[in-house]
Amino acid sequence: MFTIKNNWKTEETILIGLFSDYDEDQITSIKEQFNIDLEYYIRESDVSPSYKHVEKITIPYEKGIKRVYVLGLGTSEDMKRDHFRKSVGHAFQVMQKDGTKNPSLWLESFIPREGGLDDSAALIAETMITSTYLLPTFKTNEDEAVTIEKLTVLTDYDEAVILPALEKGRAFADGVNTARYLVHLPANILTSTEMAEFATTMAEDYDFSLDILEKEDMEELGMGALLAVNQGSVEPPKMIVLKYQGLDEWKDVTAFVGKGITYDTGGYSIKTKAGMPGMKGDMGGAAAVLGAMETIGQMKPAKNVIAVIPSTDNMISGDAFKPDDVITSMSGKTIEVLNTDAEGRLALADGVTYAQSEGADRVIDVATLTGGVVTALGSWMTGAMTNNRDFYQEVEHTGVAFGEPIWLLPYNADYQAQVRKSSIADLNNSPTRKAHAIMGGAFVGAFVEKVPWVHLDIAGTSIAEASHELGPKGPTGIMAKTLAGYIIQ
Repeated sequence: MFTIKNNWKTEETILIGLFSDYDEDQITSIKEQFNIDLEYYIRESDVSPSYKHVEKITIPYEKGIKRVYVLGLGTSEDMKRDHFRKSVGHAFQVMQKDGTKNPSLWLESFIPREGGLDDSAALIAETMITSTYLLPTFKTNEDEAVTIEKLTVLTDYDEAVILPALEKGRAFADGVNTARYLVHLPANILTSTEMAEFATTMAEDYDFSLDILEKEDMEELGMGALLAVNQGSVEPPKMIVLKYQGLDEWKDVTAFVGKGITYDTGGYSIKTKAGMPGMKGDMGGAAAVLGAMETIGQMKPAKNVIAVIPSTDNMISGDAFKPDDVITSMSGKTIEVLNTDAEGRLALADGVTYAQSEGADRVIDVATLTGGVVTALGSWMTGAMTNNRDFYQEVEHTGVAFGEPIWLLPYNADYQAQVRKSSIADLNNSPTRKAHAIMGGAFVGAFVEKVPWVHLDIAGTSIAEASHELGPKGPTGIMAKTLAGYIIQ
C-alpha cells in the first residue's frame, strides 16, 4: 500500500501540507521540484494555510503532475493529534471524491516544527485508510466507488525510518475498519456462529490460540447469565476466546471483554418500534475487541492479551427468559432478572468471570450497554467506570491520544449497593432508571474480583449519525484503537 520515493518529478497527483508558520525552505523546495510558486498563490489568497482548507492547483501535464492539493494545517505549534487527523482526513476525502486512486504526499510538509516524524507518518497512514473507508452495501448494479488503493510518500528520509511508522498507522486503521465492518453487517448475516468463524480466521491469520465455547461447555461451566439471554433464540450462543501470547510466560495478562449481542429485541421487555432498528450494532463491543486484536496481530507487541466475547442474540419465544426469573452466573452469584432488555450486562458478567478464570490481571470491558450514557454524554464521549484510578488514567490517556475521548462516571458504595437490592437473589440486573449508565456498569463491576477493571460504555459513540472527516456515516469502530494502543504504546 505504501511506496517511498525520493524522486518527486514523476507523480501525477500530490498532497502538500501548509502550516501558517511555514518554513521558507519548504516553499523554495516546492518551487524547485514542481515549478510552483506557492508563495504567490498564498499572497493572492488562492491557497490558504487555514486549518482544513483544501485547494487544488492544476499544472501542465508535461511537467508530470496533473494536480497539486494544498492542505491548510493551521499553526504547527497548536496542532493536536486529533486536529491533524481531521484535517488530513478531509484532504484525502476531497481527493477520493475527485477520483484519485493513487495519490502522493510530500511528508516533510506535514511535520510540525517541533518534530514528530514517526507520529506524523503513522497518523497520515491511519487517517488515509479510515477516512476513505467505504462500508459495503447489498445493492445490485451499483457503480463501483473510487477507493484509494495506495499512497506514494515523497521524502528525503530513508525508507527504513518511514515505512515502520506507516505500517503502524495502517495496523491501527485496519483494526478500526474491521470493527466498522462487523457492526455494519445485518444480524441475519452476522450471527454468533459467523462471528466465531470470523474470529477463527483471525486466529489462523495471526497465530492466536482460539477457544470457542459451545452451549454444552457453558452449561458445564455454569454460565447461567449468558445462557439465560440465549434461551429465546434458535441461534446457539458462543463464547469466543482469543489469546495472544507475546511473553514467554502467561502472566501480566490484559483481558478485553466485548459484548457480542448480535441483535437485541429487548426480549419480553420488548423495545419500541423506533427502538428496534439499529440493534444489529449491539455487538459493537465485540467488534472493538476483534478490531483491537487485528491491530495486535499485525504489530505483535511483547504483551499477553486475552479477548473474551460472550455472544448471542436476545429474542422472544416460549423458552425466552422473563422478568422475575432468577438465574445463576458462572461466578455462582444469583441474579434476579427485572428487565430482559438489560441483557448485555448479563453476558458481560459471565465474560469477565471467565477472563479472570483464565488468568487476567486486569480487565477492560467494552459494550453498547445503556441508553443512559447517550443521555448523559451524547455521541462525543465514551462513558467509563473503574475500580482503579491509575489503571483508568492509562486507558483514558490512550483514548485521548487516539482521538477516542473518555469520561469517568462515579462508582462508589452507594451505586454498588443498588444492584444488590434483591430480596431473593444476590443481585438484580435493573434496580432503577436513575443513573442508568452507572447501574449497568455497577452490575458488571460486581463480577470483578480483585483485579483492576475499566468499563467502557460505547452506546453513544459507536455510531456516527452523519459522514465526517474520519469516516462514513454509520459504525465508527470506536475503542478498537484505544484497546490496541493500551497494549502497544
